[in-house]
Amino acid sequence: MLIAVVLQPALAVVVAALLSVQVGIMTDHDLRFAAVALISSLVGIHSFSRIRDRGDLVRSLLILCAANALAIWVLGSISSDTLQEVLTGVAWGIGSSVLSCLVTWLGVALLERPFGVTTHIGLLELSDMNQPALRRLLQEAPGTYIHSLNVGQLAEAAAEAIGADALLARVGAYYHDIGKIMRPYCFVENQTVENIHNRLNPTLSTLVVTSHIKDGVDLAREFRLPEIIVEIIRSHHGTGLVKYFYHQAMLANEGDCPVPEHQFRYEGPRPRAKEAGIIMLADSVEAAMRSALADRPDPARVQGIVTRIIKDKAADGQLDECDLTFRDLTKIGAAFTRILQGIFHARIKYPEALTPEGQKLHANGNGAEAERRTGAIDAEGSGEDRRELAAP
Repeated sequence: MLIAVVLQPALAVVVAALLSVQVGIMTDHDLRFAAVALISSLVGIHSFSRIRDRGDLVRSLLILCAANALAIWVLGSISSDTLQEVLTGVAWGIGSSVLSCLVTWLGVALLERPFGVTTHIGLLELSDMNQPALRRLLQEAPGTYIHSLNVGQLAEAAAEAIGADALLARVGAYYHDIGKIMRPYCFVENQTVENIHNRLNPTLSTLVVTSHIKDGVDLAREFRLPEIIVEIIRSHHGTGLVKYFYHQAMLANEGDCPVPEHQFRYEGPRPRAKEAGIIMLADSVEAAMRSALADRPDPARVQGIVTRIIKDKAADGQLDECDLTFRDLTKIGAAFTRILQGIFHARIKYPEALTPEGQKLHANGNGAEAERRTGAIDAEGSGEDRRELAAP
């Protein structure tokens, strides 16, 4: 189980087969012990290598205990063992299952950091919203925190659709923008009063915005995040163009001299892992959707925006270094569209509460006048509301 979690499940199967043969030799060539060892090992490898959440840990332990108990019971019955011998063997099998799970958990905790290995068990710990980095993101940049949660949902669904590591995609999305903690007021999702970029020139605004990559890497080192998460933070914008400020610079330039495009691009690198490429697409799609569909949640527009952004990223070469195929991009787009249509769904307009005067108008059959007066009150506020607003 430890080899399956830390290294490769295929390697763990080979080692389990060899150890099962050794167990049979050590027990005077008793095939029952070899069979139980092999069955137990294969079940443990399969269950532990598929852990995605905390519930999977408990399920893996229960499955392993059940497999051990069933194998010992069946083989003991075939060998005509007494009931006491079978029950003793079952008890030992369950005890060894619990001990194996504890040793595996301890081994992962001891081996992850020294060898630079990131396991699903470690990712599960990082997905806890009480992690210091995520708590600080919530407190200092709440808009970015909500954005990261949405990106995590999109990335997880897309990763599942193409067979990538869904847990890594979700956890990487949670941390991809932690660099915005350093200057949260410079990003529109955290601004409540003034947009600071209205007082900056486009070049300086670009430097401020792109600096969240370096800040994120520094914070990741401070919080001792795994290297694979650091790589996602570093590459989630690739070498993409900061289009808004680039267009602003072109408008301000008025044709005097060409605007150097490289000054308005992120430093990179481009994403290399599938999960990093998915997070790049999810980040761009979620941000674009919030600005484009604030007033008009149209399913057709959702699909159109998702398709356009994916095509733009591919045409700009941002996905050239990761192993995403055109078929993968189609599945990713479908997953994004499904999730976003749920997030940006239409809402019915609830009727406003009528005043006593409006209720009388409705009772007299003059509903339009009642609704007009309700709207006027809502727009202007009552006299008490206006006095409270005017008070110092």
